[in-house]
Amino acid sequence: MPALIGLAIVVAAVFGGYVLGNGEPALLFQPPEFVIIWGAALGSVIIATTPAVLKRTLGSAKHALSPSRFTRALYLDTLKLYFDLFQRSRKLGMMALEKDIERPMESEVFAARKLFLKDRESLRFVCDTLRVAISGGVGAFDLDQLAESDIESRRAFHRRPIDSLFTVADALPGLGIVAAVLGIVIAMTALGGPPEELGRKVAAALVGTFLGVFTSYGFVSPVASAMEAREEEESHYYQALRAGLIAFIRGNPPIMAVEFARRVIPQDVRPTFAEMELYLKGGR
Repeated sequence: MPALIGLAIVVAAVFGGYVLGNGEPALLFQPPEFVIIWGAALGSVIIATTPAVLKRTLGSAKHALSPSRFTRALYLDTLKLYFDLFQRSRKLGMMALEKDIERPMESEVFAARKLFLKDRESLRFVCDTLRVAISGGVGAFDLDQLAESDIESRRAFHRRPIDSLFTVADALPGLGIVAAVLGIVIAMTALGGPPEELGRKVAAALVGTFLGVFTSYGFVSPVASAMEAREEEESHYYQALRAGLIAFIRGNPPIMAVEFARRVIPQDVRPTFAEMELYLKGGR
């Protein structure tokens, strides 16, 4: 929950500082400014993206604010899966894996890896790559290119919601200025009236600028950055999957193929060789 804690700190710091400076909280509640800024932002998103991308943006934002699943435990679970699959293939031949990859949910090898099975997309990636290798006629180099193309396509697919949210973040300060200008227009109608009324209308107009900048840099942009970081974590994971598969298809022994995958893992979650070896032998 670090992301949610961070967002809470942003709100507490900004509004807490405002109150400490003797600011009047009621002045910040300006429904017309909310409607102009957030309504225009929502409309711009609908114009710029398809409904499918908009739906994925909401799902990706929720996913990015949740704890990351790309932990050391997941990587160890994946390395163990590879080792078991590669050992089985080395003993019985590549065709022995056909039943496992055609019905992975019924396979003892896959069923034992609970963390890996939580993501069906990575399961399909592994099974599809092995299926092509078993079919024959495709060299390791071509299969490597195929796997890399799959990863790039996946990356582009997940990048669209991120770019969409960054576009909204860039637009919000400008929309805040639009709301402020409209507020000033309204304030000008109070010229000649009581100074207090004019002051409140100008203050309400300035809230528009505040809301646009605050929403952009305090919420939308950080969430988009969190989505981007999560997408990078997923890309690293798929690169590790690819490295292990291609290393084994090129003829490396199972332990060395698994080591190829381990070396691609980001260092903050990469198990040491000793940890990996202990996990592979432990059979957990």
